[in-house]
Amino acid sequence: MLRLLLRLRPSTGLPCPRALRGRPASLASHSAQGPGCLRRLHCRSQAVCVGSGVGLRGASLRWYPQPNGVRFYSLPPHQKVELPALSPTMQTGTIARWEKKEGEKINEGDLIAEVETDKATVGFEMLEECYLAKILVPEGTRDVNIGSVICITVDSPDLIPAFKDVTLDSLQAAGAASSPAASTPPPPPAAAAAPPAAPGSSYPSHMKITLPALSPTMTMGTVQRWEKKVGEKLSEGDLLAEIETDKATIGFEVQEEGYLAKIMVEEGTRDVPLGTPLCIIVEKESDIAAFKDYVETGVPEVSSLPPPPPPASAPPPAPAAAPAAAPTAAAPSPAPAAPAAPRKGRVFASPLARKLAAEKGIDLTQVSGSGPDGRIIKKDIDSFVPPKAAPAVAAAPAPAAPAPAAAPAAPAGTFTDIPISNIRKVIAQRLMLSKQTIPHYYLSVDVNMDQVLEIRKELNAEVKAQNIKLSVNDFIIKASALACLKVPECNSSWMDTVIRQNHVVDMSIAVSTANGLITPIVFNAHTKGLAAISADVSALAAKAREGKLQPHEFQGGTFTISNLGMFGVKNFSAIINPPQSCILAVGGSEKRLMPADNEKGFDVASMMSVTLSCDHRVVDGAVGAQWLAEFRKLLEKPINMLL
Repeated sequence: MLRLLLRLRPSTGLPCPRALRGRPASLASHSAQGPGCLRRLHCRSQAVCVGSGVGLRGASLRWYPQPNGVRFYSLPPHQKVELPALSPTMQTGTIARWEKKEGEKINEGDLIAEVETDKATVGFEMLEECYLAKILVPEGTRDVNIGSVICITVDSPDLIPAFKDVTLDSLQAAGAASSPAASTPPPPPAAAAAPPAAPGSSYPSHMKITLPALSPTMTMGTVQRWEKKVGEKLSEGDLLAEIETDKATIGFEVQEEGYLAKIMVEEGTRDVPLGTPLCIIVEKESDIAAFKDYVETGVPEVSSLPPPPPPASAPPPAPAAAPAAAPTAAAPSPAPAAPAAPRKGRVFASPLARKLAAEKGIDLTQVSGSGPDGRIIKKDIDSFVPPKAAPAVAAAPAPAAPAPAAAPAAPAGTFTDIPISNIRKVIAQRLMLSKQTIPHYYLSVDVNMDQVLEIRKELNAEVKAQNIKLSVNDFIIKASALACLKVPECNSSWMDTVIRQNHVVDMSIAVSTANGLITPIVFNAHTKGLAAISADVSALAAKAREGKLQPHEFQGGTFTISNLGMFGVKNFSAIINPPQSCILAVGGSEKRLMPADNEKGFDVASMMSVTLSCDHRVVDGAVGAQWLAEFRKLLEKPINMLL
């Protein structure tokens, strides 16, 4: 079974009011529009709190009095986790297993569940710290529709008991109960201009195509190229566009027939968030003209930055004919820009963001949140720059001091700023996270490669007619896979609450591309022969350099090999690819004089240096040494690979 990882983002809050009797109180609400946002409702009145259902964009919030003195109270602040589209062709999924239990704490990057899609088994990771308050879809549930709420998380363990009686049926019932109420519009205010019609309300039948998650860790993408033009007919399976994700450039296919009526995100647009409408498809060619001037509302602009505010106008300079004016009558200098106004009311921030802010002495009211519903997350704290306070006005003007000389600018043409691709961003984040959170240690050993080189020469002569050429790396992959079977601790993964020991060896091979490093996978490497491994590696490396790898071909893996020997590197230490526990760094072979029992007293051998990087949480030093001993034994006597 293939394994992927997906980082989840908080979704809309659960509009599930609870009926309680109590005294009347004031009414307050806080909500946000848009898909994937966090909706919090606080109701304290003799009223019904009606919010939007799952996936309903821009729904209004209305309040309706209830008879018999029944008062409805909303649940505490929480996040609904919905099932996203994990592949372009996915329609439903199966909850294979929950990795967390209700009430347990979820740390940043923790795996909470495994979902079986039409392509692979995908592991879900959370981006922020929280607590699992309620599991709404039990293990083994099949054919769960995309967008269905599968669980609820909260920021504090004190809020968990409030969700004890929440069920998926009560959630659906709350959504159905809110529909008739939401259909009655409130009376428009007097003398108010009529609001513009919602997009699509007066348009022919159409389908809006949004940016899906094309890889489990993808949070945004870049539209590299549109393969179809406005007005062209689309057939099922046609390539519509090429999207650059955080891993590779992936072709986005059309699932239904129709006509491309409108392109809303132009080619080259970077950092397009998930769920952003990309284009519109209609069934009839005659409906295309209706969307010529279509403009999507409620979607943040992604193609350009907002223009900077105009500079404050300074008072005109004093006329030169009034030099005798008193110093106190001199024209005031322009006031410096005031710092951003602090937030008012409650500040929503993740527990990790609050902890970092307290450690750094940052006032959360001055931080702008980039998470759902303006929520402050870790990256907002890391990138926060305190505003400069305006200097106090002196009582009397001081003599003007000469301005310090500005730092000389770099001469033009001495450097080039290279834009950071999505792949490079993710590589930087993942490697930094690995070095900061995984206790690395390193073991090195030298391997005599004489017999491998001899057997390789003989086998290549045998398969030359089949256009197969075995490399030393193929032997290394095979030996590593067999060593993982003999020392399974090195073929394991750290899952925070358990250590998962894998029974198959899916070997990740580091491949350097123009966009960055990627690790395509040779699945079941322990069962394949050298020729099959060679064919897989050649095909995967070619697809990686062309940017045509599919997500299931590089997501997962149980052990990684990084080989720099062909570049003349003698030895190096590699960074572990989480959640794996080991990575093997392979250097080049070189001729060395070795002691020998012969007339000369020495012999010349081809020696190769390898370094095993281990996660000390999973692999102890003695276990890592045992793996290297098995690996060296297999290469120094390759015939052992046949056993």
